[in-house]
Amino acid sequence: MSLLKPFFNFWKKEDDNLFDENISIEETRFVVLDTETTGFDYENDRILCIGALVLQNGSIAIPESFEMYIEQDHYDKSTAQIHGILKDFILKRPSESEALQQFLAFLGDSVIIAHHTVFDVTMINKALERNGLPILENKTLDTAYLYKKTLIESHLFERKDHYSLDDLADKFDISKKDRHTALGDAYITAIAFLKIVKKLKEKKEVNLNSLFKL
Repeated sequence: MSLLKPFFNFWKKEDDNLFDENISIEETRFVVLDTETTGFDYENDRILCIGALVLQNGSIAIPESFEMYIEQDHYDKSTAQIHGILKDFILKRPSESEALQQFLAFLGDSVIIAHHTVFDVTMINKALERNGLPILENKTLDTAYLYKKTLIESHLFERKDHYSLDDLADKFDISKKDRHTALGDAYITAIAFLKIVKKLKEKKEVNLNSLFKL
């Protein structure tokens, strides 16, 4: 029997009521993630590193952090200038398949949080498909979208279409010391999420279900 089977059980859609969206945010296990990639092409670019943190009970579980550099044949010098990951940066790295299996075990059925979630989740799903693994079916939240919901619409203030992770770090006074590393960006995203939830709670009661409906 595959060792991965226990980790994939949560993808089975036998009972849509297994996931209770009305539970509190504090009770929920979130995994805040970020990927560093060779570029932005879903088909041709590859993941170089996955960084992820567990967020539960209103705090970041630092000891449970996940950081995995992945062995890839494709490297792009132009993007390496941003994330700093070179082919010889780390001598021993797991294969893409091995790294993905470890990540899936870490993720479980947690709610995924990321900044511009579609990009990271799509890159991971493309990698999963290449390796014959089931794609992610986890619930997701996007800090870029949630942040826009905290802003007051006014003729005096025009909301931007796009808010970068730097925008959120500046707004919430979050250190950018480890910016453009997967784990560093996951940390900034996690802090930003906590700040966003705090702002939303100032206006009304917020639970997991209401976050998905914003």
